[in-house]
Amino acid sequence: MLRHDVINVPVLVLLGYAAWTLLTLFATIGLYRWCQILTGRASIGQWRADVAQGCDWYRRAMRAHMNCIENLPIYTAIVVAVTATGLRSVAIDRLAVALLAGRIAQTVVHVALPATEAAAAMRFAFFFLQVACMIAMGKIVAIAALAS
Repeated sequence: MLRHDVINVPVLVLLGYAAWTLLTLFATIGLYRWCQILTGRASIGQWRADVAQGCDWYRRAMRAHMNCIENLPIYTAIVVAVTATGLRSVAIDRLAVALLAGRIAQTVVHVALPATEAAAAMRFAFFFLQVACMIAMGKIVAIAALAS
């Protein structure tokens, strides 16, 4: 049975973040690799994480996916803290949604745009948004936990 006291916006955003991470993997890296394999341009065993392979778009997709992976545990820790404290906050909810929007935007810019100064500045702005959201969420949780 679904416990409505546990499922909240930060948890739903966490699920969305995980889904986005998987979608990024399968719709970019997976699709590229399988197209290469199925057309005979690459073998299934030739893909290595420690060697730069593929076109520029593919390498950007690899970095975008790693960006998702790198920040997912941090956001997960914040969601665990929110859930453990039982905190319900409109501010937390809005920050969580903004964080996911920033994550999606950073990934799209990373994959869709060639590496230029303007693209790097946009990616950084979306990354900074995510970091600011996580810091603000952490601060709200810490203040609420200390006050109780």
